[in-house]
Amino acid sequence: LDLTRPLADVTLDGAAATRLADPASARAAVAGALLSGAGLLASEQLGLAEWCLTETVAYVRERHQFNRPVGSFQALKHRLARLWLDVASARAAARAAADALATGAPDAPLTVAVAQAYCSGVAVRAAEECVQLHGGIGMTWEHPAHLYLKRAKADSLALGTAGHHRGLVADFAELPAP
Repeated sequence: LDLTRPLADVTLDGAAATRLADPASARAAVAGALLSGAGLLASEQLGLAEWCLTETVAYVRERHQFNRPVGSFQALKHRLARLWLDVASARAAARAAADALATGAPDAPLTVAVAQAYCSGVAVRAAEECVQLHGGIGMTWEHPAHLYLKRAKADSLALGTAGHHRGLVADFAELPAP
C-alpha cells in the first residue's frame, strides 16, 4: 500500500539467543513500545495532515477557473476551513499524547488512544481533500499527493484502527461496548 515505507521479513534460523526478560516483563515492555509507537504515529499523522492542508491552500490560491482563483469559491473555502479546524484539533491531541508519553503521565494510554482515534481520520481526510482539490494533477505520479494518501491510509491501520482506539477510550471510561 505504501511503497515509501518498505517492510521486510527477517529470519533468524539457528541464531544464538539470550533471554532478556521473563514473560510478564516482556509483555509490559512490548505494550509500552506499542503505546509509544501509537503516540508517535499520531504526530506523524498530524504532520501529514498539515502538509496536505498547506499544499492544498497554496494550490487553490494559484489555480484559476473563470478568471478567479478557485480558492475564492465559497464551497472550497468551507471545505478548507473545516479541514483547518480538524488539523488544529489534531495538533492538540497529538501534542497531548506526546506530552503524556514524555512525562510518564498515568493517563498516557487514554491520551494516546484519543490522539490515535482522532488523528487517524483527520490525516486520511486531509489527504483525500488534497488529492481532490488538486484536481487532475493530484491523481498523477508527478505530484506527491497520492503518496500522502497512501501513507495516511497505511498509518490508519498501522497500530490499531480508529475504531480499536475508540474501543480503548470506551474501556477507560468504563462504557459498555455495543
